Amino acid sequence: MTSLRRRIRSIALFEQLGPGLVTGAADDDPSGIATYSQTGARFGYGLLWTLLLTYPLMSAIQLVSGQIGRVTGQGLARNMAAVIPPWAVTGLVALLFAANTINIGADLAAMGAAGQLLAGGGAHLFTIGFALASLLLQMFVPYKKYVRILKWLTLVLFAYVAVALVVKLDWTAVARGLFIPDPRLFGSKEAITTIVAVFGTTISPYLFFWQSAQEVEEVAHDPKAKPLKQAPSQARPELKRLRLDTFFGMAVSNLIALAIMIATAATLHASGQHQIGTAADAARALEPAAGKFAFLLFALGIVGTGLLSVPVLAGSAAYAVGETRGWSCGLDHKPWEAVGFYAVIGAATVLGVAIDLLRIDPIKALFWSAVINGVIAAPMMVVLMLVVSRRDQMGRFIAGPLMKTFGWLATAVMAAATLAMVVVLATGD
Repeated sequence: MTSLRRRIRSIALFEQLGPGLVTGAADDDPSGIATYSQTGARFGYGLLWTLLLTYPLMSAIQLVSGQIGRVTGQGLARNMAAVIPPWAVTGLVALLFAANTINIGADLAAMGAAGQLLAGGGAHLFTIGFALASLLLQMFVPYKKYVRILKWLTLVLFAYVAVALVVKLDWTAVARGLFIPDPRLFGSKEAITTIVAVFGTTISPYLFFWQSAQEVEEVAHDPKAKPLKQAPSQARPELKRLRLDTFFGMAVSNLIALAIMIATAATLHASGQHQIGTAADAARALEPAAGKFAFLLFALGIVGTGLLSVPVLAGSAAYAVGETRGWSCGLDHKPWEAVGFYAVIGAATVLGVAIDLLRIDPIKALFWSAVINGVIAAPMMVVLMLVVSRRDQMGRFIAGPLMKTFGWLATAVMAAATLAMVVVLATGD
């Protein structure tokens, strides 16, 4: 009986996990895997502290995003339009679309390289195949089933935790890397750029739009649910569910990121390989746990997280563009019911494939897409914090002192990291 009750509670807990868990898992996309791998290989345990810092900050900003959607029943772009001029909203959405498209191209290229690593043949053919699969999934799989698929895809990420558990670790160095930043790194052009990349792939603008939009979709999908501004009686259980979902999803995201960074530090960096140039180089970090199956494990991780993240990237861009244009938006709609929405998804995916055909190095493209996300995140975060603080938009559900503190802190940290990168790049080491 006790075992049955535990199982029921576990199922009930998992059922509460939706937008936050999927958002957290999508955060560890191929771009994230490449960035964390590059960081561990280049700097060893020296930048582990970035992930300790990002957890409360990313949790706060994702809570802000989710709460805006759940309270107002509208996505971020429509809420942003009440705070800043239309031209500014259009500019931010255009930056989001551009960054997402580059990110999609980098992710698809990495998936193609992983497919080639696993099965041989042409990487570009794999890239096109994965792009088509992702596009068809978004267009023709009902939203309810789609969410379930995304939830289960998150489990592939735990393969990286297994690697960190079996490799021999220098625990003193791990603890130092987690809690004591090395001041010498702050004058290094490469280190500062890498820090922005880690922040950018962890606290990414497309995740803001996605989680907010999915909270809106949850309301639209449930006939009993209403925006909390209209139905305050629903607030207590819904905000509790939002907090649980978000904190758990971001914890999963950071745990995986930490495992990737530790694994590459303990293997590649320790063996003198400080640069990752190919997918095969990155796959070798898994050899202590997977042996001859390292390439298989790496390929499955890249493909699994890619299939998870590409729809999030394309979908978040479509929500943002569609909301600014007043189009019908949502994955519950059939393609012919929301033509503009799905046209943006298709355009972002096709342009992503086009970027892959330019034959840009997938590993470098993944890293620099993270840097771009870091650069555009700060201005978007400023607007989000303004929205969540306005009583005329949020009613009684404006951000509390703790959420405001961590939300603005996250914004300040992202802005400071970006500014430091600009200064260091301009002046050199």
